[in-house]
Amino acid sequence: MLQKLLSALYSTRLMALLFIVFAAAMAAGTFIEDAYNTETARIWIYNAWWFEAIMLFFLINFFGNIKRYQLHKKEKWATLLLHLSWILIIIGAFVTRYVSYEGLMPIREGASMNTVYSDLPHITAYIDGEYKGEMKRKTVEKQLLLSQATNNSFSYSDTFSETPYQIELQSFIMNATETIKANPNGKVYLKLVEASAGSRKEHYLQEGEVKNINNVLFAFNKFTQGAVNISKIAEAYTIQTPFEGNFMRMADKFQGTITKDKPSPLMFRSLYNAGGAQFVFPELAQKGEIVLQSNNNYKDKKTDDAIVVKVTSQGKEETVTLMGSKGKQGEPKSFKIGNLDFTLMYGSKVHTLPFSIKLDDFIAEKQPGTEKSYSAFKSKIEVLNGKESFKDSVFMNHVLDYKGFRFFQASFDEDEKGTVLSVSHDFWGTWISYIGYFLLYIGMMAILFDKNTRFNDLKVKLDKIRAKKAILSVLLFFSGLIGFAQDNHTNHEGHNHGTEPHQHEATTQKPKMPTAEASLKEIKKYIVSAEHAEKFGRLVIQDYSGRMKPVNTFSSELLRKVSKNDTFEGYTSDQVLISMNQFPEFWYQIPIIYLERGNDSIRKIIGVDKKAKYAPLISFFDDFGNYKLQKQTDEAYKEVVPNVFQKDFIDADKKVIYYILP
Repeated sequence: MLQKLLSALYSTRLMALLFIVFAAAMAAGTFIEDAYNTETARIWIYNAWWFEAIMLFFLINFFGNIKRYQLHKKEKWATLLLHLSWILIIIGAFVTRYVSYEGLMPIREGASMNTVYSDLPHITAYIDGEYKGEMKRKTVEKQLLLSQATNNSFSYSDTFSETPYQIELQSFIMNATETIKANPNGKVYLKLVEASAGSRKEHYLQEGEVKNINNVLFAFNKFTQGAVNISKIAEAYTIQTPFEGNFMRMADKFQGTITKDKPSPLMFRSLYNAGGAQFVFPELAQKGEIVLQSNNNYKDKKTDDAIVVKVTSQGKEETVTLMGSKGKQGEPKSFKIGNLDFTLMYGSKVHTLPFSIKLDDFIAEKQPGTEKSYSAFKSKIEVLNGKESFKDSVFMNHVLDYKGFRFFQASFDEDEKGTVLSVSHDFWGTWISYIGYFLLYIGMMAILFDKNTRFNDLKVKLDKIRAKKAILSVLLFFSGLIGFAQDNHTNHEGHNHGTEPHQHEATTQKPKMPTAEASLKEIKKYIVSAEHAEKFGRLVIQDYSGRMKPVNTFSSELLRKVSKNDTFEGYTSDQVLISMNQFPEFWYQIPIIYLERGNDSIRKIIGVDKKAKYAPLISFFDDFGNYKLQKQTDEAYKEVVPNVFQKDFIDADKKVIYYILP
């Protein structure tokens, strides 16, 4: 029975099935990550037990094939290398998953950092209590992989000094934002929207409280000296600020001023500027309670998540809401149940490095003529470790390796004055995998030339087939000569008898007209001749990067990069470039920008048919001239290793930029 089971595990069919399932899972993971986020793909695919089972079956199968086919023999060394390489690659992946860790290190210019925030959020609990007559603390850290698209569950039970307790997840709120839920018995809240660091944030001022928002105090129905005081008496609202300022009513652009320390009527839906702050009161105060709800944006990486957990101990329970996310430490919440004190946090686990990293300067290079399309970004850093301190740079394709840690350029702050480095501590996993890749390369090269492999057998058979084809080609050649001679003789006889040979008229297929028919008609009407354009193409110009080149080279690069073709409607690249400069208003309507296959998101955003192969330049901008792909390209350019769909957005963005530059 055991022998049959092992034979089934070592079978070729099982290996083929494993490869098919593995490939399908990887493809599904890519689509899930694009539709939702990385966490969802990890839960459903990469971190799932069945995906790890596939890896385990791969290992068993590789070892079994080594034994079954006696690959340890001298004449089968090339095939053995391939099997060993896959074994090492899988083992390296397991070491990376269970032994190593990755994280993020945000650093501002001029500051130094020696802590790394784990790339996956954790729930951290500190339990304090008396143990053998002394106050002791117990620390619990558990990794949480949560997604709003999945069923989330977590429960942890333990004892502290023989006192049992349990921590249980109640709910997960992705990108949790505060909102007011109407309740006639609730408290009175006034909504305030302020702009800081280029982003819009909402706050709620509770009646009778003072709130510090970006170092400016706001008070609602609690007069406080030095604060922006909002007062509500019956249905009348007033505002009094300790600064001079102004406001603009958004509906009709009416503008006014506010005098320091003098109350004035509060203008709702008006933009106030006072004390360096910009804020709006969009609506009247209302009674209710503050609740958290998700913005349902799986791509939002800036808003904190929230988890609701229930702690049970000594017959009592406490429910708390914890805010946090990966990439930073969570906000602690403390409470007491019986004789135990609990402090809970939700966020990244903090790893301390044996050295520090100082950011001397962050440099972001933009695409010419753009403000948000980045061509490259670099972090100029200094490693601080006593006498071993040194300076280096981290940027695309340039990784810093030091003391078993690897530093990559991951992202950066919006004001371009800070960087976010990705840190990997995976010495053994990396080297095991690298050795596996090296053996894989050697094995693939060897298997092509080794005489004892299947490839050599196929080569011998192909040589025999080629020899047979050569003989057949000679026979067909002579047969063709005989047939030609007979046909020629027949035609000659036909002329002698006065019969005319059949005349075959050339037929031309009418090209399919593009959607911008009128624009294309005008372009063709005024297009310059190929001879004139060829002379123009000999001129030498300097492109936007400073390189000297003939116009022909530039126009050819332009057409190929934008449309992936050397010509357009039969016209040369020089003719196209001249026409673009003469009649840009017509070319805006022409579908010429090539769209990669498979990414329907781009087509949906710019509003073209999902099967369209090309798109006009005008489709990338709305009626106000705003670039439709701005949000997606901003996120894609910040990623060091963009996914497949982000690469498509970057590729489309570069085509648009290259098209606009001339």
